[in-house]
Amino acid sequence: MTLRHMKIFVTVCECNSVTAAAEKLYLAQPSVSLAIRELEEYYGIQLFDRISRKMLITEAGKMFLDYAIHIVDSFDAMEKEIRNWDSMGTMRVGSSITIGNFLLIRYVKEFREKYPHIKVTVTIQNSEEIEKRIMDNDIDFGLIEGVIHNNHIVSEKFMEDELVFVCGKGHALAESRVIQASQLSQWDFILRERGSGGRELFESALLTHNIEIAPIWESVSTQAIIKAVMEGLGLSVLPFELVKEELRKGNLIRLQIEEISLRRYFYIIYHKNKLLTHSAKEFITLCKKREIIA
Repeated sequence: MTLRHMKIFVTVCECNSVTAAAEKLYLAQPSVSLAIRELEEYYGIQLFDRISRKMLITEAGKMFLDYAIHIVDSFDAMEKEIRNWDSMGTMRVGSSITIGNFLLIRYVKEFREKYPHIKVTVTIQNSEEIEKRIMDNDIDFGLIEGVIHNNHIVSEKFMEDELVFVCGKGHALAESRVIQASQLSQWDFILRERGSGGRELFESALLTHNIEIAPIWESVSTQAIIKAVMEGLGLSVLPFELVKEELRKGNLIRLQIEEISLRRYFYIIYHKNKLLTHSAKEFITLCKKREIIA
């Protein structure tokens, strides 16, 4: 099978239509249909179900699409590399919300000083969404906290971090500052949304102690959580870097929870079949040079 077959298949999946794919590729519709049929005959699988004039990708088709996307992308990346793409290209970076809030800006700034002609586009979402975008090839690589759930993705540690328990200065726990893990379920919590790396780490730690918490408030905005905690509406678990200024000012109080430690790592992730450009590798090296967060 040829690269042309792969490109046609990927385009049909993107357009969800043979006709639309043919128009996008400037090909005759029969040529596109023939390419799909040749793929199915060659591999002995059915890539699409044809139901009521609609093309629905099969499970085998989805698996084939994952490989086809990265075959096409690897070829494009190779061409870009050979044509000195690093002097005038685009690099797509994904970041979790925490890393986007306090690390990514200076990473991008430092990178652009060295590579001023490379356009850096940034997507900031929770870790789960960044992982999905890696699989869909919407971004070249990502910076996240949390555990990877897909064996097609490579993850490399680049920084250590710590989540801390915090409450407002007027909260009932502000004076004691030390509580037992078994007491956590007695208090109201304000947490990040499901899919957040920090939320996942916290819930995993609770699970080891057979503790369940139903947060009274969930938010994608760490700033909204910080303000709510400062107003005494509940406890939270947040990255130290995001709350250290409010801790210094005394607006937030750090709590010590016996038997629970929430140290973690930040990870650089990319698809195992992704051909990283020289500039992408330089950006990753830049991230790894940063000091470890205490």
